[in-house]
Amino acid sequence: MKNFLSFIFAGIIGGLIAFGGIKYTNQSNLESAPQNLSRQVSLLNQSPTLSSFPGNFTDAAKKAMPVVVHIKATAGAQSSRGNSQSNPFEGFFGEDFFPGNSRPQSGAGSGVFISADGYIVTNNHVVSFADELEVTTYDNRTYKAKLIGTDPGTDMAVIKIDATNMPTLSYGDSDKAQVGEWVLAVGNPFDLTSTVTAGIISAKGRDINIIRDRGGIESFIQTDAAVNPGNSGGALVDASGRLLGINTAIATQTGSYAGYSFAIPVNMMRKIVDDIIQYGSFQRAYLGISINQMDAELSNELGVDISQGVFVEGLADGGAASYAGILPRDIITAVNDRPIKTVPELQEVVGSAKVGDVLNVTVNRKGKIKEIPVKLKAEQR
Repeated sequence: MKNFLSFIFAGIIGGLIAFGGIKYTNQSNLESAPQNLSRQVSLLNQSPTLSSFPGNFTDAAKKAMPVVVHIKATAGAQSSRGNSQSNPFEGFFGEDFFPGNSRPQSGAGSGVFISADGYIVTNNHVVSFADELEVTTYDNRTYKAKLIGTDPGTDMAVIKIDATNMPTLSYGDSDKAQVGEWVLAVGNPFDLTSTVTAGIISAKGRDINIIRDRGGIESFIQTDAAVNPGNSGGALVDASGRLLGINTAIATQTGSYAGYSFAIPVNMMRKIVDDIIQYGSFQRAYLGISINQMDAELSNELGVDISQGVFVEGLADGGAASYAGILPRDIITAVNDRPIKTVPELQEVVGSAKVGDVLNVTVNRKGKIKEIPVKLKAEQR
């Protein structure tokens, strides 16, 4: 009996020694772990937030899907001949959308209701070539639509159906949207109606050189939400279901989604759409400057310690900037207290303004910061 108790006692002592060794080893490992690892572990105890965790997108999807329509655009043979030139959006729709011959051309895209009485915003390249437009709503009602107006320089268009009580979305603020924020793309890819995909904002102020119209404005919201042919003209919405942009293009070598999609910011869209509805075209305001992107090379050439911003190369005689007192070689760093790091960001801010609006332009002039109010003018012809 004594021997049996001795074995038990020895086992208990051995177990305690082993446990102590394990605890000591773990403590040593923790003490020797990199400091950034401990930070990562501590972050796991934080409650997830809407901006950092995707959560549940059902409410946003329920708001957005009824607002997005399917658009079928058709052009007769005569119209096809007039549209046979190369089109920068051809890859987005596939070979049959812009065939460049005398047979009728047709295609399908998306649009977003912006008013209860049937106004719909979409892309210029979805509808501009067409003689006939047919809109199918989320609840499968079909309408003939008429073209209200287009703006090739921003690839925006407005069409209208004869209807009432159409659903709409509240607008988000694309200026305040953050890189890394969750978004949904809603549209009709490959004629699969009411499709919702999710992703994050990957970048803002993207210029992908796809709008070839003179004076084109490109300052896209870049996302990794899957967008394919047919999504063009559809809605980009935030996690609360507010409209952030109009899906417009993808970067691809195959014609299908390859990880990058681009949307026109809603703040710029609103100004363009309002003008199209009121005047039939975009009443564009101009600063009246020729510009270049600041980078390290230009910074070294100028001998300044600024590598981001917009360099003023020249001024138009009688233009808004010249009249206000902006000078060649000024570096624009902000407008209305919004930091300006790239040319597309400046184009977006000016493109979202109206003729007659006053923009407070911050410039760096030979190392000194100046704020100059500039009253925008219409394009000089």
